[in-house]
Amino acid sequence: MSLLQREQEVKLALIESIAHSQQALARILDSVASVSSHSEVSARNLAENIRLLSRYQEEMTRMVTGIRLSRIRHGEPGLPWLKDPGCTIRAAGNLQEEC
Repeated sequence: MSLLQREQEVKLALIESIAHSQQALARILDSVASVSSHSEVSARNLAENIRLLSRYQEEMTRMVTGIRLSRIRHGEPGLPWLKDPGCTIRAAGNLQEEC
């Protein structure tokens, strides 16, 4: 077995492990949902633990696949950036000149 093939198998095993962990988390959340409604402290602790575990899994997945998931940002979007209409691009060969 080549080194590259072994590396790909290890990456696949890690991704499968993360997927199983996410399924287990979903089952835990389902079973704990009724209990945590009685205790706000338990609910907060559980939410924090799940957040941390998800971040660890996201980082492991990024390291293995090289794919980075962008975080959702909440807030007011800025104004669109528009180029000055008086500015032109002049191309000559492989060079471009902007104002």
